[in-house]
Amino acid sequence: MLNGFDKQTEPLTDYERNILLPVIAKGLSLRVGARRAVRNKEIVNAMQRAGYDLNDARLRKVINHIRCNGCVKCLVATSKGYYVATSPDEVVSYITSLGGREGAIRAVREALERQLDEWIEYINQNNHHHNV
Repeated sequence: MLNGFDKQTEPLTDYERNILLPVIAKGLSLRVGARRAVRNKEIVNAMQRAGYDLNDARLRKVINHIRCNGCVKCLVATSKGYYVATSPDEVVSYITSLGGREGAIRAVREALERQLDEWIEYINQNNHHHNV
């Protein structure tokens, strides 16, 4: 679970694991090739029209589970949506993209850690001067 995103990142519910996941995995497995890509919003809208209880954030969580557990092999995503890769090059390209985003997130985390350390140091110095 992520702090501040408790509802969006909590583990899959029984409903999501047993009802939504099989339907979503089956649908995604049919999306072979970039030209058959499907966007998050399209999936949510179709599932809601069919009577399923689903939102964007929980769909991302279900898809994360599908990918991490290999329910649909080589499921990648681009700005056009999710699809099953048809070549190793597509998977390599997606892995490279993930690495870049991972690096960008790490850089922000590290910068905020430095800023927090500076802030705490500033607070401690000012408190020390007032207590003398």
